[in-house]
Amino acid sequence: MHWLVATQPVGPARFNAELVAGLPEPARRYFLYTIAPGTPLYTVANITMIGRFGMGTKADPNYLDMTASQTLAVPAGFVWKMSARRGLLHLSGSDSECWTRFWLMGLLPVARMGGDPDHRRSAFGRYVAEAVFWTPAALLPGPGIDWDSVDADRARLVLSHGELSQSIDITVAPDGQPTEICFERWSNANPEKAYRLQPFGGYLSAFQEFAGFRLPTHVEAGNHFGTERYFPFFVVDVGDIEYPHD
Repeated sequence: MHWLVATQPVGPARFNAELVAGLPEPARRYFLYTIAPGTPLYTVANITMIGRFGMGTKADPNYLDMTASQTLAVPAGFVWKMSARRGLLHLSGSDSECWTRFWLMGLLPVARMGGDPDHRRSAFGRYVAEAVFWTPAALLPGPGIDWDSVDADRARLVLSHGELSQSIDITVAPDGQPTEICFERWSNANPEKAYRLQPFGGYLSAFQEFAGFRLPTHVEAGNHFGTERYFPFFVVDVGDIEYPHD
């Protein structure tokens, strides 16, 4: 987390509408809604959240109450630390583009993954999508970032970093507020436990302002978005979002 924070731009430029004037109209609306004029364009955020984490299925969600903190630094990476409980059951651990490690009761390992191309590709999809939520300045036009228009109310972001590339479709309201995202995520969340591209997405609401950014504080997301199998296993309310800097 300290290393990711160190990638924060020093003395960043400030936002103005000219930075997005050449973008497709729904993408331009997205930025004009999420970033106020004059906002320093910080791209690294520390986020605290509470909510529910589903350990089951759509038919039997098996939600645990959770608290979590995250450092998000697109395109460098992310680290998410979570602690979840239901009754005497306690699940804790962390997730990043390099590892997933979770324990029951602090002793019994229940998830040990990472260090391979499949895990990294899946994690990349997650944190590019979360940049749409919480670090829009990281998605402004620049190297490795392309925007296109899907239709009048949907913009498509394509972010490339090294050998990885991820596209995200963002639905925006007439005023530019992003209301949902969807994308094809490399995932093994399926009965065969086989990695493949499958729909992932969620809904954004309860927008608040943080240091000049207007961002969602309620997010519901999960696998198989847009299908009958959609299960929002990640349901969170944000407590705070900070952009650490000198």
